[in-house]
Amino acid sequence: MKFKNRNLRALAECVIGDANYFSYRSSSRITQFFEECDLDFEHDGSTRWAWTSDRLAELLEDAQPAPNTLPERFMNVLRVLMQKADAEDDDPGRVKSIGLLNQPLSREGFEAFYGDDNQLYVRHIGTKTISSLTTNPHRPFTSNEIKRREQLSMYLDSCLEDDLINQVLLPLFRQLGYHRITSAGHKDKALEYGKDVWMRFVLPTQHVLYFGLQAKKGKLDSSGVTHGSNANVAEIYNQVLMMLGHEIFDAETSKKVLVDHALIVAGGEITKAARNWLGGKLDASKRSQILFMDREDILNLYVVSTLPLPAGAVPKALNPFDDDTPF
Repeated sequence: MKFKNRNLRALAECVIGDANYFSYRSSSRITQFFEECDLDFEHDGSTRWAWTSDRLAELLEDAQPAPNTLPERFMNVLRVLMQKADAEDDDPGRVKSIGLLNQPLSREGFEAFYGDDNQLYVRHIGTKTISSLTTNPHRPFTSNEIKRREQLSMYLDSCLEDDLINQVLLPLFRQLGYHRITSAGHKDKALEYGKDVWMRFVLPTQHVLYFGLQAKKGKLDSSGVTHGSNANVAEIYNQVLMMLGHEIFDAETSKKVLVDHALIVAGGEITKAARNWLGGKLDASKRSQILFMDREDILNLYVVSTLPLPAGAVPKALNPFDDDTPF
């Protein structure tokens, strides 16, 4: 996607505060603004509007989530720019600033507006398609996100299976919109019935889907023998059958229900052979109920969901008071 140069300049002037009703940003504050947008752009001291215009043009080169929508990183810049908490004294409701923003956007066929949640949205004027921020694990990562991804990967190498479930998966699925997330835990194996976690997801039609989750820390393969942290897919087979065949009790509806899908999650790789072996063992109806999620999926989803890293994944900061030096 490309915007005309005059429109990019107008948007850039809003970002740097050369336009009325927008906060003025010096070179360092421009860099801080893009950091707030989770971008690693650092102003190089050149002409502010020209440099910012080039950065906005870069963001527009990202893939569009859907036709007639703005790329997600570009949309996020607009949303951060138009936070109502940053309103100027002469424009408390940001009515005037959004009017200025809409001048270049409308020339490109878009219109910005505030939703009921006071967040900024942008719709395509012709089709009414709304550009929104979604969790897209396939978008380009910033250098900071790549660093967080590497830290989480190292954490997955060393954490226990319970840590994978409680410190990584449970926060992730809550962030993704799943409800009633219940962990069976590993203290009482008899009550798991083949699943470590069960949860539900409410569709836009208000229909409810139930998910059972079986997590393994390491690689999931189809070799005949389990080695170290690697799990053999044959060990999962009976657990999947138990998961799909055992009812769970939903206290909110006071009903017992069967899970609609079994989600198999591995902190390592799930090999193609393992997927095929399990698919061959299950009949067609049960096979369609199986979903897989391996390390790459966990890392990508966790990073784009902007969740804080588990405590064990963050390098301990050097504390000047940790040593025994007397005062």
